[in-house]
Parts: sequence; C-alpha cells; structure tokens
Amino acid sequence: MIEHLHRTIRNLYPNALSISGISESDIIAEDSDGNEVTLDWTSINAKRTELQAEYTAQEYARSRKGEYPDIGDQLDDLFKAGAFSTEMTAKIQAVKDKYPKE
Repeated sequence: MIEHLHRTIRNLYPNALSISGISESDIIAEDSDGNEVTLDWTSINAKRTELQAEYTAQEYARSRKGEYPDIGDQLDDLFKAGAFSTEMTAKIQAVKDKYPKE
C-alpha cells in the first residue's frame, strides 16, 4: 500500500526524488537539493483514485497475459500459416535456415 502512495506522489511531483514515511501523517518528500516538497493531499488522494481506476480497468489485460501462448509460438504459427509479407517471410526463413532445428 505504501509503495502505491509513494508512486502516486512521484506521479504528481516528479521533482520529489526522495520520499520517506509510511502514512500520510509522516510522509516527507524532498527534491534533489534536499528541499521539502509541499504536498497537496487533496490532489494526491484524487490522483490515487484515478490511478486505482486505471489499474482496475486493466484487470482483463493482466488476466489475459498469463493465458496467451508464448509470443515466439504465436509468431511461429503466423509464419507457418503464411501470414507474413514476402519480405518478412524471407527474413524469418533465413534465420531458420542458418540455425536449423536438429
């Protein structure tokens, strides 16, 4: 949870190079010169809500990722099906010829 808070602060305050603390009451952000960055908690909480909504909206993509076949297998299937351009087919075939399956 704290890493999400730090990520949210860095998103809103890119000049905050150092962030310490584990709760809203003790978070301190500093810039590269060691100066404290003034944090607006209304903006931080709004941004946190926005980022959480984006994360939740992408749940389907995270779920799909583990289910898809390996990208190499997908590309090999497309090659075998003749779905590539003549130029790309020639490039792939050159690699396959150079390193044949034994």
